Amino acid sequence: MIEAVLSMGGMALVAGLGLGYAAIKFHVEGNPVVESLEAALPSTNCGNCGYPGCHAYAEALAGEEKIAISLCAPGGTEAMEAIAGILGIEPVVMEVDQGPRVAVIHEDKCIGCTACIKACPVDAIVGANKQSHTVIADMCTDCEACVEPCPVDCIEMVPMPDSIYTWKWEKPTGPHVTLH
Repeated sequence: MIEAVLSMGGMALVAGLGLGYAAIKFHVEGNPVVESLEAALPSTNCGNCGYPGCHAYAEALAGEEKIAISLCAPGGTEAMEAIAGILGIEPVVMEVDQGPRVAVIHEDKCIGCTACIKACPVDAIVGANKQSHTVIADMCTDCEACVEPCPVDCIEMVPMPDSIYTWKWEKPTGPHVTLH
């Protein structure tokens, strides 16, 4: 019994030392700009920007080729401004920024096909096969990935209702305003 424990312990020690050496020897430094850009994105990996995920979009933004910084629909204006700050460029006006939205499933039309559940990158849709589905609004990221696969068009993107957590006071504008 003791020989088995010692031999397994010895093999684990050798394997651990080998893995530690390999981690040091083959360590690859990441691009800090890509890491910063990826942190500014919402990490939904929805693909609405035309790239397979947020990491690929961050790599494209950090690359030599100039691409639009306003392609992230779930991140909206906030993500675009963060990207502009990281890259040191001027923010642009978003073509279509309707503010935060959430998917709503019209349950009377839903046939329970589960196409939307499979398409949702953040698992914000719940339901069972051949049963009506619903969206967990707090988890929805406004990526619209669930809208297209729905065969009966029962999913609609609506503005996020104001709550004490999402409501923002509009900043005052005009000549009568003095900022200190």
